[in-house]
Amino acid sequence: MTRFARLLRRLPRLPYVLVTILADHWRASLVLPLLASCAIIHHDSPPAAMITPQQIRLADDIHLANEGWPSARWWEQYHDPQLNTLVDLALARAPTLAIAREHVSQANAQVELIRAASGLQMSALAETDREHVSGHGFLSAYASHDPAIGAYGPWYWTGLVGVDAHYDIDIWGKQRDLVRAAIGEQNARRAEAAQAELELSAGVAQLYYSIQITYASLDLLRQLREVRAFEFDTRSARHERGLEALTQSADARAQLLAIDQQIASSEEQVVHAREALRALAGAGPDDLPAIAPVPLPAPSVSLPSTLSYELLARRPDLQAMRWLVQASFDKIDSAKAAFYPSFDITAFFGFNALRMRDLFMHSSQQINLIPGLTLPIFDGGRLNANLHGARTASNTLIEQYDQAVLDAVRDVAQSGSEIDDIDHRVHLQHERIDALRFASDSAEASYQTGLGDRTSAIQAKAPVIQGRIELVRLTGDEIEAGIVLTRALGGGYRSDDLPGDLASTKAH
Repeated sequence: MTRFARLLRRLPRLPYVLVTILADHWRASLVLPLLASCAIIHHDSPPAAMITPQQIRLADDIHLANEGWPSARWWEQYHDPQLNTLVDLALARAPTLAIAREHVSQANAQVELIRAASGLQMSALAETDREHVSGHGFLSAYASHDPAIGAYGPWYWTGLVGVDAHYDIDIWGKQRDLVRAAIGEQNARRAEAAQAELELSAGVAQLYYSIQITYASLDLLRQLREVRAFEFDTRSARHERGLEALTQSADARAQLLAIDQQIASSEEQVVHAREALRALAGAGPDDLPAIAPVPLPAPSVSLPSTLSYELLARRPDLQAMRWLVQASFDKIDSAKAAFYPSFDITAFFGFNALRMRDLFMHSSQQINLIPGLTLPIFDGGRLNANLHGARTASNTLIEQYDQAVLDAVRDVAQSGSEIDDIDHRVHLQHERIDALRFASDSAEASYQTGLGDRTSAIQAKAPVIQGRIELVRLTGDEIEAGIVLTRALGGGYRSDDLPGDLASTKAH
């Protein structure tokens, strides 16, 4: 495409006066040589390939229910007022969100700064100067004292006061492209703030349920300790009567001490998780509400029936990268526009006098109107280097975006597959506990009917309790995987203000 053809494509964006000028044949003939002498674009590469919708899908061997995407306040599905309070506290006070919001504010200021540079610039100025005129310069006549010509030299108090204005005529859209790029980066920062909210709410939920899982395990560990303590007391009594060797009593004591160690470790885990939760929420020593044990929720997770481009709108991190890619295209357009002539107008209105007492006389009035044209011809490769840098940065962002999309699909697939696997193991664990409970109930029945001793009946409870501890751990893993899946699906985020289909940007 010739430069003049590119010029004609830009005609709808030109001011009316310039369109009239270009429409006039003889004036257009003056513009053509100017355009022909512009710097030439060398070796601009095409944009990197974008990911296709076919790659944004899950394998068919994940069998979760297809019930749609997470809701905006997804953590409320657990129906736990304590969790709701903690998430709301974190969203209101967490330092990470404050940082993200500052980044958004900084991006807003950058948009305003670039937009301001594209408008009319006006400034008032006033200055005075004590000047000694050279007898050998352009004003040498004023170096002597000659009132006939207004010379009272060689010393003068000169003065200047007025209004200065400057306006760049953005014919090729260079400045408009920079504004659009800044707006794209601003939208990316907003999406990053949404990602920070998602990470924060997911982190709070994970820490909260790690505490609840530990509470549930502690309760079962204390029950198991009662069994081990009874067994130790029984064997100690038998040893004292000479009915058993010391070895069996020592073994029972070792098992009791192992349970005590697990209880102490679990209590310490609660303290660590609570402090991590306090730091994440930005709460002070007395600001975090007490966390009481509650029944664990029944895990309920599902996958949407299809991912495709919907995942791009649901994941704030992908949406942020998408905006950055879009902004990179605008920067490329701005870099290309720098190859064409630029037009500006500078104007001045005010008063200028060689003597201060003459400054505000009508004869001291000064008016300047200076249309300007800057034509890049030889720049040592600066413009091409700038374009190459913009193109390389854009292609890098596209490649990072493609990889991030594939990673997002992988995260969803892995979380869904993990939940499938845990759900199967939970089902098997329930069957195992039922079998262990049957054996325990049989031992208890034998004891009640006098066919067995109490020690055997108590000991038969230990495998059941240990099975329930394992079930609690699996339930915790399933809750954790559900939170991870929710985060992989973007939480409740949904962008309705999408940039154009990036797959159609090969014209850039």
